[in-house]
Amino acid sequence: MIARDDKDCERAPDVAELQRAKASAEAANEAKTRYLVAVSHEIRSPLNVIYGYAQLLERDDTISGAEAGTIIRRSAEHVTNLVEGLLEISRIESGMLTIRSDVFDVRSLLGHVVDMFRSQAAAKGLDFKLIIEDRLPDCVKSDEKRFRQILINLVSNAIKYTQTGGITITVRYRSQVADIAVSDTGIGIAADDLDRVFEPFDRGSSAEAQRQPGIGLGLAITRVLASVLGGDIAVTSTPGVGSVFRFRTMLPAPASAARSPAKGGRITGYQGARRSVLVIDDDPAQRTILQSLLGPLGFGVQVASDGPEGIALAAAGAPDIVLLDIQMPGMNGWEAAARLRAAHGPGLRIVMVSADAHEFRAGGDGRSNHDAFVTKPVELDALVAVIGTQLDLRWEETEVAVVADAPAPAPSAPADAAPFLQQLRDLAEVGHIRGMESALADLERAVPAAAQLVALLRRHLGDFDLRGLVKTIDDAAR
Repeated sequence: MIARDDKDCERAPDVAELQRAKASAEAANEAKTRYLVAVSHEIRSPLNVIYGYAQLLERDDTISGAEAGTIIRRSAEHVTNLVEGLLEISRIESGMLTIRSDVFDVRSLLGHVVDMFRSQAAAKGLDFKLIIEDRLPDCVKSDEKRFRQILINLVSNAIKYTQTGGITITVRYRSQVADIAVSDTGIGIAADDLDRVFEPFDRGSSAEAQRQPGIGLGLAITRVLASVLGGDIAVTSTPGVGSVFRFRTMLPAPASAARSPAKGGRITGYQGARRSVLVIDDDPAQRTILQSLLGPLGFGVQVASDGPEGIALAAAGAPDIVLLDIQMPGMNGWEAAARLRAAHGPGLRIVMVSADAHEFRAGGDGRSNHDAFVTKPVELDALVAVIGTQLDLRWEETEVAVVADAPAPAPSAPADAAPFLQQLRDLAEVGHIRGMESALADLERAVPAAAQLVALLRRHLGDFDLRGLVKTIDDAAR
């Protein structure tokens, strides 16, 4: 007979506990599967457009390069935003999120966010307003990039889930605390879903919400970023009436405001002596892009395909700033940065420009060999801003007028437009962009009375919003 050890029995796993653990693991696997399917779809759709237009440009000389470039750029931005969202979640979970303390023009930033979404709101026929209390200071101190990201996520969500009515951004300021409310007249959120919408990959139980594009990362990132900035996000909502997301955060005015950045002008050059830039990157396409960007602004640009060549050029030419890739054959960017810093001291500004976001190090702390870090794919305006900050440049600009788009009235479809709309819907289901452009042209010629609807469908197509296009077709056909 085997003696029973009561202590061993006490340590034996409880059956109910095992069942709970199993259920939790299965739920996690299901969530991961849904997430992978969603990510795959979100990446494949814009990649299909990029790949398709690249092939069309190779085969058809009649395609407008500017138009194709716009569509390719928007599709690439879609992929970039998705990847950045995933990286942001990874940084948050690993505790690697870096928060900066910037002095920036908050009124200008708010205006830029409104300008960014004005045409998107107008395309849906939505009113879009920004209300700012007079006591809000011009310059404030916070992490400008994260602050902007929170606002963009909230406004983007409001427009996405609002079909009629409008969106209002209301900014109040008291005792160095900003209270920003983004209110909409959208589908609303059920009481049981108010917490769920802040969970990654979860947009609540509403069927209408599930039909919208995206994978449900925006609000999850927004809540964490608000917390990291010392603030909070709260939501109140009534299904069928609308929602109000309130972002509250400390936003102190600095004792002495630094020179505010450009307010929407296009940079054409800079004041003062000619500055030189050394680009070190093993990818010839990346070198060409940076040469084409910086040369017309008045910079002297030299390029090198690897670390040793770049070090030799720096020794011979004494550049003011180096834009340095990390992953290169032989000597990598970190090694090259160390040698450049040792040879030229702190006077040489070094900016890492790399797709290795997991190697992100902010720099500029007096201990690192580099002064700043920019991730690829490069947002060219952001790179120019970094160069200006590092070299303390005063930019020369031309004014760019911003014209508000008038809200578009709800479209209607004449009866004879029905076959064209069905063809458009079929083409949208398979992502045939060129076919949809041709079908819209046919509809415009055959049914002049559908001009308003055609204009709205073209906006959806230009924004690569195929779900919005299909929904507009379905609404117009009713």
